[in-house]
Amino acid sequence: MDLSVRAERPTNMQRRSMPFRDVELRAKPDGTGGSILTFTGYATVYDVGYEMEDWLGPFTEVMRAGAASKTISEGADVPFLINHSGLTLARTKSGTLKLADDSTGLHTEAGLDPRNNAVQDLQSAMERGDIDEMSLAFWIVRQQWSPDYDQRDILEINLNKGDVSVVNYGANPNTAGAQLNSRDVTAQLQRLSTEERRQVFDRLAAEFTEPLAPVEDTPAGPTLALLQARARALAL
Repeated sequence: MDLSVRAERPTNMQRRSMPFRDVELRAKPDGTGGSILTFTGYATVYDVGYEMEDWLGPFTEVMRAGAASKTISEGADVPFLINHSGLTLARTKSGTLKLADDSTGLHTEAGLDPRNNAVQDLQSAMERGDIDEMSLAFWIVRQQWSPDYDQRDILEINLNKGDVSVVNYGANPNTAGAQLNSRDVTAQLQRLSTEERRQVFDRLAAEFTEPLAPVEDTPAGPTLALLQARARALAL
């Protein structure tokens, strides 16, 4: 199958997650007699390959050093969230969230209000070890594929209106890069030859085949179950 179709840059928001790296949540005086909770850690780590999978199969992805430098310098408006949703707990626009691009990765420092119930819940979950991953929501601006399309290097990302999140369970990296809506899938399939599309459909059919009809294989052609599964794949 021609993997060169991967060369097209995705236009949808991407999410990548990782276990906590140098994460700390500590109380800090706020200068008015009270205190704030300061969260620090890395939302992503650079130059470390991780496994991904799209509709064409598995591949390796690497977020390269400096990928977030430009978007940070341009003043990207980025919130600090829990599970990519809910009330904003800190934000670059207000100065309560600071992002820095260093040699390790995207460093995050968020000043959290301990009066906020969501912050109290987060503190409890972290102290108990119930939550231990971070996730990054972004758009890919520049990417580079290896000649065999087996590795994608992400060279530049856009964080504006994306987010950095502490998450219960980050989206599995094996599926995070395969977020395609039906329009994206249709566009990709149209670029394939008839034989390549048949291979994709047969692969999906084999994955989703259910015992809808107990029909044995015959020399005449595919079983009824395979044809039914193929029909379901075409309807995706």
